[in-house]
Amino acid sequence: MLQAGIVGLPNVGKSTLFNAVTRTRKAQAANYPFCTIDPNVGMVTVPDPRLQVLSNISGSEKIIPTLIEFVDIAGLVKGASEGAGLGNQFLANIREVDAIVQVVRCFDNDDIIHELGSVDPLRDIEIINSELILADIATMDKRLSSRERKARSGDKEAKAEVALITKLLPHLNEGLPAITFEEKLDDDERKLLRSFQLLSDKKSIFACNVNEDELAAAINDPDSHPYVSQVRKYVAEHHNAEAIVISARIEEELIDVSEEEAAEFLESLGVQDSGVSDLIRAVYHLLGLRTYLTTGVKETRAWTIPDGAKAPQAASVIHTDFERGFIAAEVVHYDDLVACGSKAGAREHGKLRIEGKEYIVKDGDVIEFRFNV
Repeated sequence: MLQAGIVGLPNVGKSTLFNAVTRTRKAQAANYPFCTIDPNVGMVTVPDPRLQVLSNISGSEKIIPTLIEFVDIAGLVKGASEGAGLGNQFLANIREVDAIVQVVRCFDNDDIIHELGSVDPLRDIEIINSELILADIATMDKRLSSRERKARSGDKEAKAEVALITKLLPHLNEGLPAITFEEKLDDDERKLLRSFQLLSDKKSIFACNVNEDELAAAINDPDSHPYVSQVRKYVAEHHNAEAIVISARIEEELIDVSEEEAAEFLESLGVQDSGVSDLIRAVYHLLGLRTYLTTGVKETRAWTIPDGAKAPQAASVIHTDFERGFIAAEVVHYDDLVACGSKAGAREHGKLRIEGKEYIVKDGDVIEFRFNV
């Protein structure tokens, strides 16, 4: 299963966010650096309101959402690439995840210590990313030395690596992440770059952690919030990334209440949905994941597939026999099914169709597979 790692400087709300997204108190949250030493891993339900709607249509006995994994990684500090704090261990933890959720402190609170003595979101982002880039430079320098010897002996793969690294290092030395270098490469070079598994080449999303009383205004009009507006503009320009507004403290307070009570409380704050729900969905798509749905009397269920998956591959998520004996897929999109009121109605209106092995499954497809083994 793909993982998203939650990173940031100490005391920006990483463990509080982890508690919120996993709906557990597995990650200890404390007001001092390094309270999280071993990465905490939690399974996270992906919020999907379509499931309840389909369940109502089908009269399903239960609903099963899909999941992704979040990892709470301890706080990075300046100098982590050289071993400061618990730098080497934390950078290794980041290397293992598939995408990064960078939590950025966008709130003022004198009672919560900021390691650097002041709140400055852009400085914090630059510190984290500088450490990732510096670690990548060290990795590439070492790799270049080893590959140059092979390249001189005529090794084609080594020559390709040397050529790419020679172009990449000046980019990194300018303080630019590897992910923004990809647009300058052809397909083969891009594939080779990804094989290096560089820290700054991982897809990232930025979680702007705001005060409880600022959540509604920050969600409804992000540009009105001085910190959030800075972060949104900066990460779009420098990282080609998205910024999501959250209040980790509010979300943690909702852990022990029912969904109905949580919805009422959020509505009283002037928001319709939680920032963390938006974050989970954004991370799910950032990881390149999509959802198709099955529904019936027994259950309504969400299934995770990679973007671009064809029908047999999607069928294999349910059971490998479905792929091996795939005959066809009976498909109706969620929007069409809801508009028609039932599968029978969708069939009558010509919205239910039969697709074969080459069909690329779309997010929101409601599918019933035909197979024979």
